[in-house]
Amino acid sequence: MSKRIVVLGASQGIGAALVDHFAALPSTTVVALSRNLQKMEQRFLQKNVKCHGLDISKDVHDQINALPLEGPIDILINNAGLLINKPFETLTHQDFSDSYQVNVIGIMEATQALLPQLSPNAHIVNISSMGGFQGSLKFAGLAAYSTSKAALCAFTELFAEEFKATNIHMNCLCLGAVQTEMLSAAFPGYTAPTSPQQMATFIANFALNSGAFFNGKIIPVSSTNP
Repeated sequence: MSKRIVVLGASQGIGAALVDHFAALPSTTVVALSRNLQKMEQRFLQKNVKCHGLDISKDVHDQINALPLEGPIDILINNAGLLINKPFETLTHQDFSDSYQVNVIGIMEATQALLPQLSPNAHIVNISSMGGFQGSLKFAGLAAYSTSKAALCAFTELFAEEFKATNIHMNCLCLGAVQTEMLSAAFPGYTAPTSPQQMATFIANFALNSGAFFNGKIIPVSSTNP
């Protein structure tokens, strides 16, 4: 059975690895969304990948409504994220605003805008962080990032409750350390035990095979701290 998959935050790191993984599967169409359209067009040459620009730091509804998205969406991966690493006392209003806009508000607005195109059994997977997982070890400098990722966890639970009468399910994966550009910004010099490709394989399998069994769940995916 063919699957149409949308990946937000697809230009690098885990998002790009997800596009590559899904595109290699039979009978899939992958829609890659990111503000860095040129980077995606240079990387994704597969015929079953369609790249579109989307900047979730701006008005998301108008951008998505203008996209030529075709057919129902079976899987939506909300992977976009912004990490600001600063001591708490130096964080500005703009730092907080940017973090929350990209990490949670833009994700919620994108989900709103895509709702009419979701298939009846769609699975939405939000990508959060162990930094936003309640009770996990926290790290200095990540107050704006981790609190906004925690808000994404709360959104997951609220969406599942509001749409529990449907077969549209939403879950949230709180990822530990993966060797990406974002990790290097948070922990310079640290080498993660997991590659973007390894994590993409896990996320893709979860998105494809676990939607019917989980809804509104916040799931930690980590073997180390960070």
